Amino acid sequence: MPSFDTMTILEKIANTIRCLSIDAVQRANSGHPGMPMGCADFAAVLWGKILKHNPRNPSWPDRDRFVLSAGHGSALLYSALHLSGYDVTIDDLKNFRQWGSPTPGHPEFGCAPGVETTTGPLGQGFANAVGLALAERIVAARFNDGGSGPVDHFTYGIAGDGDLMEGISHEAADLAGHLKLGKLIFFYDSNAITIEGATSLTTSENVAERFGAYGWYVQEIDGHDHEAIEAAVRAAQGEQSAPSLIVGRTHIAMGSPNKQDSAGSHGAPLGEGEVELTKDALGWPQEEFFVPPEVEEFFSARREEMANEERAWQDRFAAFAEKSPDAAAAWEKWFSSSIPGDPAACVPDFSGSDNMATRAASGKVLQSLAKEYENMLGGSADLSPSNKTVIDGAPTIAPRSFGGRNIHFGVREHAMGAVVNGLGLHGGLIPYCGTFLVFADYMRPAIRMAAMSHIPAVYVFTHDSIFVGEDGPTHQPVEHLASLRAIPNLVVIRPCDARETAGAWETALRNREAPTALILSRQKLPVLESSATPAVDRGGWVVSAEAGGVPELIIIASGSEVHAALEAKALLADRGAGVRVVSLPSWELFDAQPESYRNEILPPSCTLRLAVEAGLPMGWEKYTAGPDRVVGIETFGASAPYSVLAEKFGMTGEAVAARARALLDG
Repeated sequence: MPSFDTMTILEKIANTIRCLSIDAVQRANSGHPGMPMGCADFAAVLWGKILKHNPRNPSWPDRDRFVLSAGHGSALLYSALHLSGYDVTIDDLKNFRQWGSPTPGHPEFGCAPGVETTTGPLGQGFANAVGLALAERIVAARFNDGGSGPVDHFTYGIAGDGDLMEGISHEAADLAGHLKLGKLIFFYDSNAITIEGATSLTTSENVAERFGAYGWYVQEIDGHDHEAIEAAVRAAQGEQSAPSLIVGRTHIAMGSPNKQDSAGSHGAPLGEGEVELTKDALGWPQEEFFVPPEVEEFFSARREEMANEERAWQDRFAAFAEKSPDAAAAWEKWFSSSIPGDPAACVPDFSGSDNMATRAASGKVLQSLAKEYENMLGGSADLSPSNKTVIDGAPTIAPRSFGGRNIHFGVREHAMGAVVNGLGLHGGLIPYCGTFLVFADYMRPAIRMAAMSHIPAVYVFTHDSIFVGEDGPTHQPVEHLASLRAIPNLVVIRPCDARETAGAWETALRNREAPTALILSRQKLPVLESSATPAVDRGGWVVSAEAGGVPELIIIASGSEVHAALEAKALLADRGAGVRVVSLPSWELFDAQPESYRNEILPPSCTLRLAVEAGLPMGWEKYTAGPDRVVGIETFGASAPYSVLAEKFGMTGEAVAARARALLDG
């Protein structure tokens, strides 16, 4: 290792990142120093010579994106952002992993500028990056003319052994290779170490051959050789027919005399003594959080270069707008922070329609919205005929052909969710995806990340209950509604008919701060006869009011069970009871309403309440004041026609009426 005075500038940048990272982890007494130390050379080349970005404008649309999929190495990212000039201060590095700090233990979108996506659960960032790269190609296909235009950036990332072991990486890498996403470049931090020890404990896989089989352009280099790193990136940039994987052979905790190449450096501070020894071994001053003046000067000059890059882009965009004013107007619409116009003005009016499954109604609404919002796109996990998620007349996105709007994700729910997250994070697109509700389990980690990151993705979950019927319990969701509602910042909407479905889509499009899950039926449902507009955006409304204006009993339901509730009310007419039926398609939206509205719909004076839903009863007790006042399903379903299942599981109007009579007889 050269002395400090003889180091090249890239060596000094790499060692600055190493030492800032180990100081941050040591100060927090928590974290993962090994990965930042091992990958510091990747970062030095990327931030020092490669990335096109502007720290003064972190949201510049044509910036390169960088994704740290190995999010446990977050200290590397924060150190690189600090050096580059983002609003990440030395004090922020000193407060790594502390309350209120913009430098949490794993990167979180929205905490620190320059963090493109929330990573940490391994493989999520890798699949997000596939979505980001796909978005770049889609937006370029729309706005670039003959290869020139306002869109020309790369998506870079670093993934580790853990990322590439997780199943989501297989799904996402296969899709990226199939689509030939030539502007996606990933470093693989091949250090052969995981938390439990050497990777040989668990895998004999040849990652390079695996990615080659997916159709990736693969290079293998010494991950600490700056010239080799830059040459590999330049070669990858020139390979436009395939995504690139640069396999960098690295040493975890590079430079640590006693912990390099050991699992002990993965998830624990080096210790004060080892930090001193490491800095000595690196030829580095012992000063905590030391940044050499020449590194500061280097990045000061880089900031000017990057600001000039954006100014040049602004000039190109101005020329683009002058030449193509309609395209420039479309750009402004695509990249608006809110949904332009009124979605309600372009959805079908289903009043008086015949019985219709809400999945079918959703498909009709999608066609209408897609005509108004040309940046709306998505697809399904090989279930689009059932999910009704194809945009009619629009081309399919295909290998090296990105002008379409329909995406065939294949049987890859987990990657689909994370890719859609990347599409949403990129900006300019309104992404959605679909599968059966029971398979939401396969994409739950991606849904959780979307909710945490405030990504306005739309999930179309059809076949919403045991009324899937003959397919049997493996395909009949029971606990899934409860599990989705348990995710903070996810809006779950289960409409009861076509009119509510239209309202659900309108609400989802306006919801720019959270993902939305639409829960839709397979079976046909009546369209409610009501002069009132369903208040889906408020989460609940009175479908059928009681006579006399004072309810004696309120039956609350969602989805198809609203119709069973209405049947039950009709059967209770002989009692003369004042029964109100409330449709509650979204708990999250209803709970967010003012207390006055909630009390208007569910008057506190009416304590007799019965909830009905073909799923786990858990949670409904907050509206009924007791779990014994919920008609639900607490077992798995069965294989039979849905009408038989309704009778056997007590989801008929007669069964609901019987429970209601028991309450009234009290």
